[in-house]
Amino acid sequence: MAVATAFADGTLVRLALRAHSGGEPLLKSIDVRPVLVKRQPHLGFTSHYTTRDIVKNYGIAEAEALLRGYLAGEFRQARLFTGAGDWVLDLTGKAPRLKQVAASEAAPHTIAHDREKVRAVPAAGRRWMQALGISDANGQVMPTAQDKFRQINRYVEILGPLLKAIPDRKLKRIVDMGAGKGYLTFAVADYLASTLQVPADVVGVELRPDLVTLCNEVAISSGLSHLSFARGAIADYDATGASVLIALHACDTATDDAIAKGIAANAELIVVAPCCHKQIRREIEAAKATTPLDYLMRHGIFVERQAEMITDGIRALILEHFGYRTKVFEFISDANTPKNVLIVGTRGGGRDPAALEKIAAAKAMFGIRRHYLEDATGI
Repeated sequence: MAVATAFADGTLVRLALRAHSGGEPLLKSIDVRPVLVKRQPHLGFTSHYTTRDIVKNYGIAEAEALLRGYLAGEFRQARLFTGAGDWVLDLTGKAPRLKQVAASEAAPHTIAHDREKVRAVPAAGRRWMQALGISDANGQVMPTAQDKFRQINRYVEILGPLLKAIPDRKLKRIVDMGAGKGYLTFAVADYLASTLQVPADVVGVELRPDLVTLCNEVAISSGLSHLSFARGAIADYDATGASVLIALHACDTATDDAIAKGIAANAELIVVAPCCHKQIRREIEAAKATTPLDYLMRHGIFVERQAEMITDGIRALILEHFGYRTKVFEFISDANTPKNVLIVGTRGGGRDPAALEKIAAAKAMFGIRRHYLEDATGI
């Protein structure tokens, strides 16, 4: 079959099936194109109905069988577009007519169906991604690191517009609290240097000395001169002068310590992805029998979810009390990580005079004595 031949030699552009006369009255035509699905070559069928289009992908053997069936009676006209020439089939007359004409469309440069998204921080040419096990020597993302690669790029996609909104004169120092192995820290430093071309210093703060040593070595070998890592606990680190404060998955009250450091530094931007919420959960569990929501609080899963929402809701209110505009949202699918809530605080807009009253009301409803962030910020 000519379609299979053109598919095999890479000259197939598309196949158009027209003049439908089969049993589906709403089906008008079908277009077939070569695609990649999970890096495997397929043929993509786009069936055009009166009110909608349906796309399905098939391997070449299954696609060839389908096409033989379509041309045996369902469609009366077909045109095969290839880089070497077009084939035109007409079955509307008494006898089939097949002719070859000059190529009318150029062969595609790529057949990618799930074409690689343009990433904020691509893997190709990134020495640090290879050193941290995200990519191989050819700049291809490792199969086991696909989720991590998407996750750090999603972070940067969110941070990018927020960083761009900060005037260069104010974007001087970014501190990543609890940096771990530094995936996000490296990505932010790379994005600043390569995309924004802003010479801001980026510091990753991490308690484990072996990770600090490793990340500093990788930063030097990768040519990221404005990136460094420092050993220390979040609560003890001096974040004075931080323009941006980031903390991703700092456990329980460590997130509050990071927010407090950002507020104390008058940071232009504070971005945290909280992890566990043990402190408020303990407070809620101690008082759950006396709250109006005792019918919910007797179920552990509801206590856990309420603790998360209350903890992060009060964190947002405290940020608003200190003059930050806040947003709380999911930044990535929970298929990648169940801890997928991001709290973003942007300086400006003035203090919310009602924030403390709202905090007091929330605490009274759930029997909470103190939120750790209240003490950390001196409220």
